[in-house]
Amino acid sequence: MSNEVYSIPIRYRKMENLHIVFWLLKDISWCMIWKPLGIAMIFPTLIIAIVITIRTRQFMSEVCHNVAIVVWITANSYWMISEFLHFDSNPLFGDFTYKHLAIIPFSIGLLILAYYYIWWKPKHPLAVETM
Repeated sequence: MSNEVYSIPIRYRKMENLHIVFWLLKDISWCMIWKPLGIAMIFPTLIIAIVITIRTRQFMSEVCHNVAIVVWITANSYWMISEFLHFDSNPLFGDFTYKHLAIIPFSIGLLILAYYYIWWKPKHPLAVETM
């Protein structure tokens, strides 16, 4: 077990906490069908997730988890918009509707995490990780 400490500068932690506020506002707006606020909250939520990913790029564990969060927010936002604009239940092909396209970024997130845990992490046992 390593004695290394991973610390987050306070300005980054504040940004991460604000990110949670934006994310919750987006999802509450979705739940309450507050379309303008829900759509507006996509941008700060996604931008901060991308900034967090860039700032933590020196740690593979952080990059993989944060990229998974970015694609999760993307999928979640697409799904919300599809419901707001009422094309979520339109047929795409077979039993699949436009809402089901959200499975693409959700799956990308899972694949990124699978890559990290199944392939990268076992091949780099001495790498510093934060998870």
